[in-house]
Amino acid sequence: MAKTHISMKVNGVEVEGLVEPRTLLVHFIRENLQLTGTHIGCETTHCGACTVDIDGMSVKSCTMFAVQANGSEITTIEGVANADGSLSPLQEGFRMMHGLQCGYCTPGMIMRAHRLLKENPAPTEEEIRQGIAGNICRCTGYQNIVKAIQYAAAKINGVEFKEAAE
Repeated sequence: MAKTHISMKVNGVEVEGLVEPRTLLVHFIRENLQLTGTHIGCETTHCGACTVDIDGMSVKSCTMFAVQANGSEITTIEGVANADGSLSPLQEGFRMMHGLQCGYCTPGMIMRAHRLLKENPAPTEEEIRQGIAGNICRCTGYQNIVKAIQYAAAKINGVEFKEAAE
């Protein structure tokens, strides 16, 4: 099969490659770019483990062709950390609030929360739950994931995080 040349900016770095037209973006990211933080879960857009940020939108990379991302700006979980390598508020929130167990959904969950907080820097609990509804976690029951996102929102907004009474 003939290959197509693609180029894009991933985590602030210009990248390019030759791909078969049927190559999924998640495979290009993991195999060609060696950025294995983006996970492959269901390959049907149901679980959200493969979520990345493309041109300011959350996208499940398991059902998007790499050629469709040609010319795009993409952020993967590897691009969320601060420039000095320290944890972003979201990553710190997931760590501090125990927002992960097995960790398989975590990269996609953080990427979805990353976009959510860009669009709504101070979401309510209901808005957080609605915002991450397309990402499935099979371990945590979501409560600590919600707390992690609330923690990150507080930190981003420069206010003290106050855990709600359960």
